[in-house]
Amino acid sequence: EVQLVESGGGLVQPGGSLRLSCAASGFTFSSSAMSWVRQAPGKGLEWVSSIYSYSSNTYYADSVKGRFTISTDNAKNTLYLQMNSLKSEDTAVYYCAKDGGVWGQGTQVTVSS
Repeated sequence: EVQLVESGGGLVQPGGSLRLSCAASGFTFSSSAMSWVRQAPGKGLEWVSSIYSYSSNTYYADSVKGRFTISTDNAKNTLYLQMNSLKSEDTAVYYCAKDGGVWGQGTQVTVSS
């Protein structure tokens, strides 16, 4: 069974940092394209970033470029999102997703003073 489990969310002050993790199982992680997608309160889904594990090519939304870094540890079957210089508008539920439409349950990130 394909599973994605996010962790690492929480409450952080503006300007702070968080690292999200997504533990993957049930598929060949090193051959997959993985993404982070978020949903802010009352808003639709927003794509944040993607990585192709087999090539390490990375892609970012303009809203997070230069502040967020996506990465993988293929030995641990884990996807990461390092988030720096966080802003209030980054407040959202963050989901990791696998190509083919499999999603995790999400982790809440709240940026507030």
